[in-house]
Amino acid sequence: MDSRVSELFGGCCRPAGGGAGAALRGRGGAAPGGGGGSKAKKKNGRSRGGKANNPPYLPPEVSSDGRRNYPSVKQLKLVNPSQYRFEHLVTQMKWRLQEGRGEAVYQIGVEDNGLLVGLSEEEMRASLKTLRRMAEKVGADITVLREREVDYDSDVPRKITEVLVRKVPDNQQFLDLRVAVLGNVDSGKSTLLGVLTQGELDNGRGRARLNLFRHLHEIQSGRTSSISFEILGFNSKGEVVNYSDSRTAEEICESSSKMITFIDLAGHHKYLKTTIFGLTSYCPDFAMLVVSANTGIAGTTREHLGLAMALKVPFFIVISKVDLCSKATVERTVKQLERILKQPGCNKLPLLVNSDDDAVTAAQQFAQSPNITPIFTLSSVSGENLDLLKVFLNILPPLTNSKEQEELMQQLTEFQVDEIYTVPEVGTVVGGTLSSGICREGENLVVGPTDDGKFLRLKVCSIQRNRSACRVLRAGQAATLALGPFDRSLLRKGMVMVSPEMNPTICSVFEAEIVLLFHATTFRKGFQVTVHVGNVRQTAIVEKIHGKDKLRTGEKAVVCFRFIKHPEYLKIGAKLLFREGVTKGIGHVTDLQAITTKENGLEESLGPGQLSF
Repeated sequence: MDSRVSELFGGCCRPAGGGAGAALRGRGGAAPGGGGGSKAKKKNGRSRGGKANNPPYLPPEVSSDGRRNYPSVKQLKLVNPSQYRFEHLVTQMKWRLQEGRGEAVYQIGVEDNGLLVGLSEEEMRASLKTLRRMAEKVGADITVLREREVDYDSDVPRKITEVLVRKVPDNQQFLDLRVAVLGNVDSGKSTLLGVLTQGELDNGRGRARLNLFRHLHEIQSGRTSSISFEILGFNSKGEVVNYSDSRTAEEICESSSKMITFIDLAGHHKYLKTTIFGLTSYCPDFAMLVVSANTGIAGTTREHLGLAMALKVPFFIVISKVDLCSKATVERTVKQLERILKQPGCNKLPLLVNSDDDAVTAAQQFAQSPNITPIFTLSSVSGENLDLLKVFLNILPPLTNSKEQEELMQQLTEFQVDEIYTVPEVGTVVGGTLSSGICREGENLVVGPTDDGKFLRLKVCSIQRNRSACRVLRAGQAATLALGPFDRSLLRKGMVMVSPEMNPTICSVFEAEIVLLFHATTFRKGFQVTVHVGNVRQTAIVEKIHGKDKLRTGEKAVVCFRFIKHPEYLKIGAKLLFREGVTKGIGHVTDLQAITTKENGLEESLGPGQLSF
């Protein structure tokens, strides 16, 4: 979209994909049934809007870092289309919704070259009526995001409107986004989640967070020490669906077409390994960094910010407890954050959200550019600006499109084991994320590696996703799987459940290209560190540093590590993070010294009758 759309909506809106009477430009080509585009007429070298023309070309729908932009469609007008034209537009909408995994944005009153023409009140009403008919035809709902008047050579006021189209979910397949919640201890993370998910404001003494805690000592101290999950739903009309009105988790899932799963992580430095495990293992789409307005950037805030950046998790910032501070204190905290975000190490562009319009713009830009960092200032007690965060979360699009999802689903099944439970009358239950493939009830998989490097047979008895029953689990989704009478003592965090056809490779020795972020002296052979790779967390010894005897802070090298306890399932290219005390480093796995099938006893463990249910 050209720069005037940016000015009109307070910033760059997401790139659009085509128009009425125009080809619907999309990823990989035109939408089905796309036709030729209309041209903006010029008058004395100027556009019909009476302003100098900007370049009529749309930005690419894939940004420089490979992140795909939100499916967005430009439509000049949709007034009384013929039956053929209407069917053509419905086909385009189906394609757009499929690309956006159930969501798309229509911009009415914008030509396909980005020219802001606008429509009269009557034309806009008729166009929205047509759009509503189109949405009903495909089983979707529409929500008007925002309207703006445009400067145009006409006596009649003209507007452009931005509309969110969201498809009603079929077969429980709602759009699911995972948001990790980071921030220093006592910054108000759990309280904010309690207010969002319970629908009631806090009393100023932490009442809203009580339902989130899992242990007695957390309730007594008010500090999160474990990882908990909370859900916030939005229906197809963009309305919030949460635990208010005595809803159950199952009812929330049934009523929602979009689900935000918050991963509440620990803020205290003592529980840093738990926080890192949550970030590396649960594969969050986004991170929400909560900063207390009265204390500013303190404690683990910088460390959590660094973790999100190291793992390349897009993050936005929420400044909480603004009701406790003066306006000047809040502004000082905002400026402190902006200064850090603009530093060369971060290189982010902060975007302060003060209105609904800002929230829509922030969601669009955040999905489009990795450098944009929205900042919200709110209170969980007074509810100030809480609705702006809800608007932002409602519009926030997924980072992957349907094509990437399909490619993952066509691969062999691979499920990461993150949590292990024993449930009465159910048996052993594991929680985690399906990395690839499809998992169905009754499917036979193998789990491992065990301490001696074996993989064991098991059967998936039932699946639950967001606390409601689910028959099929697809790649990228988190769930709990019931394994029946399988012996819990044979399982541990960091294992994987894979298809028997995969013939998984495991290793005790691996190489990684690392950057040493900080070390007090020199990093050399024999040093022990805790290594985090996905859901794997284990102590490893530095066996060798290629080409060097030692490393200092800021230096790069290829390092050979050896796990000290048992082999693990790793993949080449996986992100790696290691730490020990104040020592920290990041990198990626470059080579594996795989243990062969014969060595790890895979054939034996899959032998007839052994742990087969």
